[in-house]
Amino acid sequence: MYRFFIKPLLDFILALIGFLLLSPVFIIVTIGLFFANQGKPFFFQLRPGKDGEIFKIIKFKTMNDKKDEHGNLLPDACRLTKIGNFVRETSLDEIPQLLNVIKGDMSLIGPRPLLPSYLALYNDFQRRRNEVKPGITGWAQVNGRNSISWEKKFEYDVWYVDHISFILDFKILFLTIKKKCLYAREFPKMDKLQWRDLKGITE
Repeated sequence: MYRFFIKPLLDFILALIGFLLLSPVFIIVTIGLFFANQGKPFFFQLRPGKDGEIFKIIKFKTMNDKKDEHGNLLPDACRLTKIGNFVRETSLDEIPQLLNVIKGDMSLIGPRPLLPSYLALYNDFQRRRNEVKPGITGWAQVNGRNSISWEKKFEYDVWYVDHISFILDFKILFLTIKKKCLYAREFPKMDKLQWRDLKGITE
């Protein structure tokens, strides 16, 4: 009952309220990034949602598109704008994802969406993280975030899938706010060698 009816309804209501309350900040940041990034305050990226269905995640664009003499993008550190750095440090770049929640692509609480290229690398255990909608924050994020191993992250994600409840979601939301870890950063990228090693551990 909670997973299929109450949780989606709460996601919509809370995300809508949250976005309305944060709309002044949203507008100010949008204007600032518009001027800092040559009229491009947002960026969209494809991510896998529930059951691996691809959707476009929206975030504030914190880096400009400056290139070198060969037409290649400069390193991230050279493209990060001052306002972009502030937005990242304060996790404000995640505010637009409330629109993804309102739209129904994401949940407030759930496993963080990784890259579509990882889908083909999942084993059966890891693939179970896609049985629910991805979230802005999740069980893995309040239990160590990037300080824990990939193996542990997947264990936390699948554990969440098997134990979804109102109490658990409330606990995750409370811990997220308490620890100020409203997901400023995505998981670090993982190469195929790491995936191979991890698949051997979890299979």
